[in-house]
Amino acid sequence: MTPVSQRGERKRMRTVAIASFIGALMEWYDFFLFGTASALVFGPVFFPDAEPTVGTLAAFATFGVGFVARPLGGVVFGHFGDRVGRKSMLVITLMIMGVGTFAIGCLPDYEQIGIAAPILLVVFRLAQGLGLGGEYAGAALMTIEHAPEARRGFWGSLPQAAASGGILLSTGAFALVSQLDRAELLSWGWRLPFLVSIMLLGVGLVIRLKVSESPEFERTAAERKRNNSGKQPIPLLQVFRKHPRNLLLAFGARLGETVTSNAINAFGIYYVSTHVGVAESTALNGMLLASVIGLVTVPIIGALSDRIGRRRIYLAGSVFGVVFAVPFFLMLDSGSIPIITLAFVIAYVFVPTMMFAVQSTFFSELFGADVRYTGLSLAYQVSAIAGGYVPAVATSLLVAGGGEPWLVAAVFAVVCLVTTACVLLVAHRPAGAAADSAAETADRPETTGERIS
Repeated sequence: MTPVSQRGERKRMRTVAIASFIGALMEWYDFFLFGTASALVFGPVFFPDAEPTVGTLAAFATFGVGFVARPLGGVVFGHFGDRVGRKSMLVITLMIMGVGTFAIGCLPDYEQIGIAAPILLVVFRLAQGLGLGGEYAGAALMTIEHAPEARRGFWGSLPQAAASGGILLSTGAFALVSQLDRAELLSWGWRLPFLVSIMLLGVGLVIRLKVSESPEFERTAAERKRNNSGKQPIPLLQVFRKHPRNLLLAFGARLGETVTSNAINAFGIYYVSTHVGVAESTALNGMLLASVIGLVTVPIIGALSDRIGRRRIYLAGSVFGVVFAVPFFLMLDSGSIPIITLAFVIAYVFVPTMMFAVQSTFFSELFGADVRYTGLSLAYQVSAIAGGYVPAVATSLLVAGGGEPWLVAAVFAVVCLVTTACVLLVAHRPAGAAADSAAETADRPETTGERIS
């Protein structure tokens, strides 16, 4: 490749990565914004007649509805993403997510329209879930499938970094509006972070429309057209037929990341502000710092995975989750602002972020290009249901434990242990093997003598 063509290739990759990052940033901002609002304001705004803990449980249950909708979005947009193309699906999912979030900011509260308020909240949360269900795999694959094989860990990590950026923006937005007095926050202040999402939608659409279709999808589509006998196989059925083992292992591998992420973020904020007895700004600031560090470290972790393998990185995160579950809550219970902040940073960066940084590349290598959008969507979004109900389940366990967090810590550790076992069972992939080749052989029993990668 000539120097001119190398520069052109780097420029193309930067454009693709920026488009995927900006779009994913907006999607994650919208989604995490709902989680923070559930922990801090949705209880009194939409469930004012309930006791405070019950109202928070109801708000967290609404938060979980978005996770239930995500597999449906993954199946629908995965199907058309594998059939029609990645790019068009990403434009549609971005619009669904942005409009749904803006509508939440315009929603009247319970005092104004009664039971219709929480019902509409659920409807718009479902829209968020459908949009994100199709967004994740598409944004990841647009970057991964444009990238050179030896650098897919790094480039594939960039859309993943958008999750930390989304937490940073959503938590920062609520940290700002939380400076208002409580009455103003509950009346109109909480709406502002939702309403500004319309600007992110505009920027995301402009950038995303400029990106070309995935070259790997175009090659697969051209080959399918040449070999087409008149009937195209359904991607969902092909995933279950060709990759059942990898799909199940990906489900389990995903659990540790989604459960710990929501336990640290949404539930952690609630726990510190209501049970530890320090200001809610302490938890918000802790997550802000953790998100900044996560944003910076994700591409570093991704680049490292190109050298030592995705599997080792993923295992490091899941094993640390087992070890750090109890110390995390001990540090929160200290009541010390520096120690609580450090707890959020350590837990978030070394557990879910470590896994999430390489997750899309790691999982995409388990499926062929013809079904990769569907396979990656299913692997990610079905397991996300468990993560969506972590705040509600953790709050219930906290009540059952008499206000002590050790049942929550036990679940935290056990789930990470399950994830560790699933990652160890994923077939070894020699460094440098093509993704499609790995996908074709990954469901076969492991062979000996291969280097873990």
